Amino acid sequence: MPDPSTYRPKPGEIPVEPGVYRFRDPDRRVIYVGKATSLRSRLSSYFQDIAALHPRTRTMVRTAASVEWTVVRNEVEALQLEYTWIKEYDPRFNVKYRDDKSYPYLAVTMSEDYPRAQVMRGRKRKGTRYFGPYAHAWAIRETLDQLLRVFPVRTCSNGVFKRAAQVGRPCLLGYIEKCSAPCVGRVDQHEYRAIVEDLCDFLAGNTQRFVKRIEREMLAASDDLDFETAARLRDDLQALTKTLERSAVVLGDATDADVFAVSGDELEAAVQVFHVRGGRVRGQRGWVVEIQSEGDLGMPEVIEHLLQQVYGGESPEGVPREVLVPELPPDPVAMSSWLGTVRGAKVDLRIPQRGDKRTLMETVRRNAEQSLARHKVARAGDLTARSQALEELQQALDLNQAPLRIECYDVSHVQGTQVVASMVVFEDGLPRKGEYRRFIVRGLEQEDGSVRTDDTAAMAEVLGRRFRRYLQDRDQAGDLEGVGPSSADEDDLPGGPIDETTGRPRRFAYPPQLVVVDGGRPQVNAARRVLDQWGIDDVAVIGLAKRLEEVWLPDDEFPVLLPRTSEGLYLLQRVRDEAHRFAITFHRQRRSKAMTRSGLDDIAGLGEVRQRALLSHFGSVKKMRAASIEDLTEVKGVGPSLAANVYAALQQSSTETTPAVNVTTGEVMD
Repeated sequence: MPDPSTYRPKPGEIPVEPGVYRFRDPDRRVIYVGKATSLRSRLSSYFQDIAALHPRTRTMVRTAASVEWTVVRNEVEALQLEYTWIKEYDPRFNVKYRDDKSYPYLAVTMSEDYPRAQVMRGRKRKGTRYFGPYAHAWAIRETLDQLLRVFPVRTCSNGVFKRAAQVGRPCLLGYIEKCSAPCVGRVDQHEYRAIVEDLCDFLAGNTQRFVKRIEREMLAASDDLDFETAARLRDDLQALTKTLERSAVVLGDATDADVFAVSGDELEAAVQVFHVRGGRVRGQRGWVVEIQSEGDLGMPEVIEHLLQQVYGGESPEGVPREVLVPELPPDPVAMSSWLGTVRGAKVDLRIPQRGDKRTLMETVRRNAEQSLARHKVARAGDLTARSQALEELQQALDLNQAPLRIECYDVSHVQGTQVVASMVVFEDGLPRKGEYRRFIVRGLEQEDGSVRTDDTAAMAEVLGRRFRRYLQDRDQAGDLEGVGPSSADEDDLPGGPIDETTGRPRRFAYPPQLVVVDGGRPQVNAARRVLDQWGIDDVAVIGLAKRLEEVWLPDDEFPVLLPRTSEGLYLLQRVRDEAHRFAITFHRQRRSKAMTRSGLDDIAGLGEVRQRALLSHFGSVKKMRAASIEDLTEVKGVGPSLAANVYAALQQSSTETTPAVNVTTGEVMD
């Protein structure tokens, strides 16, 4: 491990202004991002006597090989930049908030011409409004089923919507009046969007307006002796009332607040938040965080990082007027200002002292305590098992250190066609899916001019491409040595592991400690020859054969047999199976695409985007073939020259005839 004294900046070089700093490892990978009101004071604390540091901080400064910083004007800018860099680099030593489960949301796709209401999980998408989170997906469906009586928005997929528009008949929900059927023109786009916006207003907490409106309409219909309409409005009112009964009333109708509570020990903490809109609890969410991920991380710092994660990527309407926390962050004024910039209006950040809000926070705290207890029971053996697996692999494979980064490669094809390969990455025993890569195998050219695409040749080609890129990035990063830390931002310089165009890490910038190939002795020896060819001697290579799950080492006559109950073998099996899944999924995609090629694929200058635009405009290749050049130029992105090429290609394809073949006998039929 590097000695912190080798990269410690001189005290006079570090500015006293506020700023954000980054620690990097020997491969130039960002491993920690932090902010400080005084960079000199904060950074100096990392280079004191190592024995006095917290164990995790000690590991971080010894893992790092350099430190750099960026000066900002104030604490609010520091918060914004710190959040941006943590999202961009995902540093391993920064505090990690893991959802204690995957929460479903009720999502409305406002970016579409005819928005759709549906259940969504995972990362939030731009242009979509989210309501929740809910505890269960069935709760969303029951709520939505009630609301569709009053707000008949579509819930069908885009394929069903287009099919209904083509045949001129709505789906079942359109017939039973739980959809306004914009697909067949019952309402125009403007009227439909008004219905969708009313639904969003109701879900956001503005409920009484709709309840009072339906009551007025129901009474008016009754006075006019229109009892059928009055009965329908009565049922609509009951549906809204039933929906509102699902949400507990905890505060006044005008209260919009998020209530946070934390329960933890010296190692981990569970965080719970209740989302209160219009005085009702509209959603609940939880996280688990490792307290010791940062050396001196206390409760104020946990709250600060939590608020950054929760609200950093939110739309303005996702930030409430009040944020209630058990403890204030280190700089509550700066945090409140930052939340105000995200919301576009003032945000009150405070600790509730008494009354209903204090009582609600106690309820949230009890939920956090129960969540932490469940987490500890579920995870009791998980961390131990992962550490044990890495230690077993280090001992069994005689490695200098535990393989914290493992890369596994697999090749997939059908009789030598559509040959592809996959690379999956596991760090600290867990999959890191953002670093997965897919390869299209071109084949290795032989001396006689032929091209080999068998498993061994494909593995050699893929490993050669991966480690050639790594060496290029490493050599470019070496050109940056000697740059003073105060001029730190090498993203503005050419080369290095950070792409100067995107600002993100390059694809192959960091080497693994262990390479696993799916196969036996031939594949392992081929992989070792590739690494030797590129002069890489600090990366171990093994193969995992499927038959008896033997572990093969380069040039060894006999395999290593790990016990069937070994955690190390279980980890290798997970890595191998994930590489196989990733490779075969990519192969199926390539094979399916090759089987569904249309006459448009071979037209020069006509890519996928313009193909979709043409097909969307004309509806089919047959109708496109009947169009003139002038008709083709009406499509966005299609100019006169491209339209002429498309017209000529389609006319030529229409004159060519393909003989029919009997699939049983193979004979050409007349």
